[in-house]
Amino acid sequence: MKQKTKLTGRVIYPNDPGYQRARMNWNPFTNAYPIVFVFAQQNEDVVNAVRWARENNVPIRMRSGRHALAKDFSQTNGGIVIDTSLMRKVEFDKSLGIATVEAGIRVGALVRMLAQIGILAPFGDSSTVGIGGISTGGGITAIQRTAGVISDNILSATLVDANGDILNVSEDENSDLLWAIRGGGGGNFGIITSYTFKVRPAPFKVGIFQIIWPWEQLNEVIDAWQRWSPSVDKRLGTILEIYSKTNGLLRSQGIFLGPKEELEKMITTLTDVGSPIKVFIDEVSLLEAIDFWAPNEPLFDNQNTTWSSAWVEQMLPDDGINAIRDFLEKAKGSESNFFFLNSGGAMNQVPPQATAFFWRNTKYYLEWDASWTDPCETQKNIELVQQTREQLRPYVTGSYVNVPDLGIKNYGQEYYGDNFARLQKVKAKYDPGNIFHFVQSIPIPPDCDKCHKDYK
Repeated sequence: MKQKTKLTGRVIYPNDPGYQRARMNWNPFTNAYPIVFVFAQQNEDVVNAVRWARENNVPIRMRSGRHALAKDFSQTNGGIVIDTSLMRKVEFDKSLGIATVEAGIRVGALVRMLAQIGILAPFGDSSTVGIGGISTGGGITAIQRTAGVISDNILSATLVDANGDILNVSEDENSDLLWAIRGGGGGNFGIITSYTFKVRPAPFKVGIFQIIWPWEQLNEVIDAWQRWSPSVDKRLGTILEIYSKTNGLLRSQGIFLGPKEELEKMITTLTDVGSPIKVFIDEVSLLEAIDFWAPNEPLFDNQNTTWSSAWVEQMLPDDGINAIRDFLEKAKGSESNFFFLNSGGAMNQVPPQATAFFWRNTKYYLEWDASWTDPCETQKNIELVQQTREQLRPYVTGSYVNVPDLGIKNYGQEYYGDNFARLQKVKAKYDPGNIFHFVQSIPIPPDCDKCHKDYK
């Protein structure tokens, strides 16, 4: 009789003392009640967890940074959570310009570690996001116009597949899978335990800026920012962030991979708009710039939040900007906001079909969320986010898979554009039994019934 697989690593069941903390996520709205957590410490722990889940017919969820933004992505009631957050080793090869990184390290810790030795790696606006989760969905960052999205920098990976086998993924081995994990979303094809990334030398000088305006000036500030930011020097990454009227904050900030003197000239378009309350410009080290852009933050939030996102290929007209204002006037949560990040440069120089990340012809990225603490406010905020998506629909395209929206029905096309059909074929090849299945996972193509029957 075949020996049943045993779980290894740090294993936590519902009656164990660490269970309640294990089931906490950054967004408490996504919390669930799995039957077991496996905190893997090496590849074999992941292998055993996948095989155990298959033998016991238990749904699998995978997690690295606990930053999944929608329900059912990183944990589910009655499932097993395979968590890689204890796997944090980093190896750097200066001569090759590469870093091999285990999937559990958080982005803030990784980029700070590399910055201290003079290396620039892509980073977003949150230090606690796990590198394992952000990378496969594309990974938009402050320096994407210089270095591309995070997935553009993946050279190879180690992945545990649906059989519990360890695969090497590179241009030479399983190259179709390498194409897929460069933007095809986390958790669809297997559990990635490590990545090898291309990295680059840090610039000697880094400029940073922040501008704050009165909230009421948001219409003219949005219009000025959207006309300026997509075509500015590609060394400049900039955001525009507008919180709810209740909060009252309207600001833009940016990181420029160059000296302060050049940055000052670049941002006059913004400083001339409206009547800024604050204009801050400085020249700092890369480490200081990371602290400015992605300061250390608590691992867990107390706000429930729901999101949506889109890509902008043409400038928003007045009606689109008014839809944003309307949302921010209705959203009462103090953390509710609209977030803009400019595209262009290296990010848009990669052809849309060259990797699974499709959105290469955009001017900027757009994201909005509604937050609340009172459970009675849940449905109202979900509906508000969806109503705003409908209002913006004529002016935007697609959506970002790392900011999943369960209100999107045709999610394959919205997340992956014209790459969706190819992703389905890769899914059928590497996971024909649909073992890695969740609410918006890539489905097996309809004509692949034979795959299911033949799968052992």
